[in-house]
Amino acid sequence: MKNLFTRLLLASSLFALPASDALAQQEYVPTPENLQSRQEFSDMRFGIFLHWGLYSMFAQGEWYMQNAGIPYAEYSKAASGFYPSRFNAHEWVSAIKASGAGYITITTRHHEGFSMWDTEQSDYNIVDATPFKRDIIRELADECHRQGVRLHFYYSHLDWAREDYPVGRTGTKCGKDPKRADWPSYYRFMNAQLTELLTNYGPVGAIWFDGWWDHDSDATPFDWQLDEQYALIHRLQPACLVGNNHHMTPNPGEDIQIFERDLPGENKAGFVDEAAEVSRLPLETCETMNGMWGYKIVDQNYKTTRQLVHYLVNTAGKGANLLMNIGPQPNGCLPATAVQRLKEMGEWMQTYGTTIRATQAGDIPVQQWGATTRRGDRLFVHILDYNRRELYLPLSCRVLKATTFPEGKRVAVTKTSEGVVLTLPELPQGIDYVVEVQTK
Repeated sequence: MKNLFTRLLLASSLFALPASDALAQQEYVPTPENLQSRQEFSDMRFGIFLHWGLYSMFAQGEWYMQNAGIPYAEYSKAASGFYPSRFNAHEWVSAIKASGAGYITITTRHHEGFSMWDTEQSDYNIVDATPFKRDIIRELADECHRQGVRLHFYYSHLDWAREDYPVGRTGTKCGKDPKRADWPSYYRFMNAQLTELLTNYGPVGAIWFDGWWDHDSDATPFDWQLDEQYALIHRLQPACLVGNNHHMTPNPGEDIQIFERDLPGENKAGFVDEAAEVSRLPLETCETMNGMWGYKIVDQNYKTTRQLVHYLVNTAGKGANLLMNIGPQPNGCLPATAVQRLKEMGEWMQTYGTTIRATQAGDIPVQQWGATTRRGDRLFVHILDYNRRELYLPLSCRVLKATTFPEGKRVAVTKTSEGVVLTLPELPQGIDYVVEVQTK
């Protein structure tokens, strides 16, 4: 039976957002709970992204419906065969927690329009449309709360299946009639779903929006009505962070800034708007563990553990979190290679996690040889790719001593006019050779 409380809540408070909400959001001042949540988010530095939906059944990635031009009426038939019998929330959360990650971001509804929870707003969901009949989001949320792992919800702003969503530059071959677009209807639908997610599943660490770019080529700028939507989220859960993967300078009401396949300040992937700036908000870089976000059977090009650790270190060196993606299989299992990478990263984090978690960007920007992170008076020098014993650091602070981490071997420090030179006891070896520098 659907949740009566949700229906009453929606009827009484959702569809008539207070007129003051929009104005208040334009002058957004985060609550103390939100500011604390921002700090805790930044301190974790490492999270796992899970792209999972109906698209996993096709094993062609999360954009298969769009890329193959499949009409939504045909695509949706796959729901009757979606039965992830091996899904085990305890195993997922345990493996992710052991990797050293502090939070999970899962796709509650991707662009294909299929909802992974027992939503009242549409029958096109994992409980009503599949023989599985289980609420994936409920089970994952309960397990995350049990194990102390934060849960964030990805939510797509666009929909290739719903007729009321105004077609943008994607989903044009999915069989929808553009004349049936009804933005007010779709906007009410989204806010109703967000209200469910923020009232029925316990504390939510963040809402991770995606899809703004679907209307970035419109002749008339598209109004996503973000102010009201963000105000709704902050009203329902003041500590919940809002992020939007729009590749632009953050809007009022957003609590984190997201970078897709790029470190903050870079644009190698070509997604970032030329006018975008790196803000002072908490930062997050999302990246794939192999090549795709959603499960693709032929994509076995997994990054090595060394590559993943280096990406984590360089991200932390930029003062940002790394959100590393895994695409679960249609049977409900995480791919074996991904599980192995989680295990290996966890082993590294057991030793070196203190040089990543609760740190800020170090005194020296990310270099070709590596990166630096700082916690208080401790500067961690992460040497990732360097084959000499002498390393010059242009530091303006006073250096008291330097030792290898965690072994504690003495590292000679020579002062220069513009910094110091570290003389390592041996050539840097391993995935990450770390020197702890005590400063004043």
